[in-house]
Amino acid sequence: MKRIAIIGGGISGLTAAYELEKQRRNGASIDWQLFEATDRLGGIIQTTRRDGYILEGGPDGWVSEKPWARELAVELGLESELIYSNDATRKTYILIDGKLQPMPQRMRMMVPEDLAALEGSPLFSAEARAAYAAELAHAAELKASAPDHDESVASFVLRHFGQEVLDKVAAPLLSGVFGGDVAKLSVRSVMPAFVAMEREHGSLIAALQTKTATSGDQPQQPIFTSLRNGMGSLVDALVAKLPSERIHLTCPPKFIADSGADYEVVFGGSKFIWTPCYFADHLILALPLDQAREHVQMNPKVSDPLLPVQASSAILAAFIWPAETAGKFTVPPGFGFLVPPPSEAWYLDPGSSLLACTFVDQKFPHRTPPGARILRAFFGGASAERIADASDDAVAAAALTQLRAILGPMPDPPHTEVRRWPRSLPQYEVGHMERMAQLDEHIAKISRLTLLGNSYRGVGVPDLVREARSAARALAV
Repeated sequence: MKRIAIIGGGISGLTAAYELEKQRRNGASIDWQLFEATDRLGGIIQTTRRDGYILEGGPDGWVSEKPWARELAVELGLESELIYSNDATRKTYILIDGKLQPMPQRMRMMVPEDLAALEGSPLFSAEARAAYAAELAHAAELKASAPDHDESVASFVLRHFGQEVLDKVAAPLLSGVFGGDVAKLSVRSVMPAFVAMEREHGSLIAALQTKTATSGDQPQQPIFTSLRNGMGSLVDALVAKLPSERIHLTCPPKFIADSGADYEVVFGGSKFIWTPCYFADHLILALPLDQAREHVQMNPKVSDPLLPVQASSAILAAFIWPAETAGKFTVPPGFGFLVPPPSEAWYLDPGSSLLACTFVDQKFPHRTPPGARILRAFFGGASAERIADASDDAVAAAALTQLRAILGPMPDPPHTEVRRWPRSLPQYEVGHMERMAQLDEHIAKISRLTLLGNSYRGVGVPDLVREARSAARALAV
């Protein structure tokens, strides 16, 4: 019987456990055990349900075009709980010179499908609109000159659209997702679809136009998908499918020893003092980057330098206004706004600038009672690091001050939640995919170790689900 230890009870670890349990019940000769250091499961997925409000402490949904989270939700019996973003009123704003400027319609990230939609947009200068037109006109040249090697997001966007588009649109969008520096982020890792478009069409605008033309009258799927009672429903449904005796909370591994024949996972003390332990034939590390690195460093057989090093922190402040006070202020229609880096801290006093804000009740109307409002404000990257030691009250006060500066006067919210995710977003820097290929090759020689989580092949919930299920199925063979 193959004994498998899963270290980490976030979405990756739980999905791997679910898949292993399916295989075990179908006759696979495996024994799995999951060990979580904290007293709760779900990792960064953390939903608070309060008086008809759904507050997300982590991701509020997933990108619909990636099917793997939806497939898992349906398999778990959650199909009737699926909800979709309110795309009929979808708008995203960029803070420029202290004012919210809407992104033009029919844009996929920084790429417009229709150049006519750019006309009259206050977001772009005449020079930027000319750069967009030139990109479409120079499709053949862009295709012929597409590099064979990886490059930064900044380099990629500059080649296609120039500095203004990079600064106003690409940088805030990518920072909002990855919390990173576009001059370092790998375009092949964070925007692989656009790299493929360049190889086939040269012009990204031409690629989108071709895709729209070939799709005909087929209705477009909503941009985002979530669950009616919050993302925590996915965690709850996974846990409900797992035998409770195989899940061990408040059980952080203190030491993992590789004997060459098996792993000895030791809990609660050093390897020189008797403590509870588990002997595993295979180890799944489904941990955040720093914790994974700590355990990997204990194993001289694993090449530590191949793991990502840089990671970005995030701090979230969520505010609730019931209907009677929500009606005393307005927000523009749409999903929220982004703040381009370098931040507009000169305008937003005090200095640690917001990265983004989501108008939750407009993105997912099912998240509040009628007429109520939830805003989620984010600090990220260097901005989050600057206020890392501030109290929750100080973080909320800073976020609220900036929201008022951007959106106008608003009453004090009766309920606020602050969530902190230090170094939670590993940075996929240039060459990331090549390093991951080397890491796979290296670990394959060990053959008894699997690394799961957002440090490797995607930061979104669908990517984590896909990787965890694939790894578990391979282990059950």
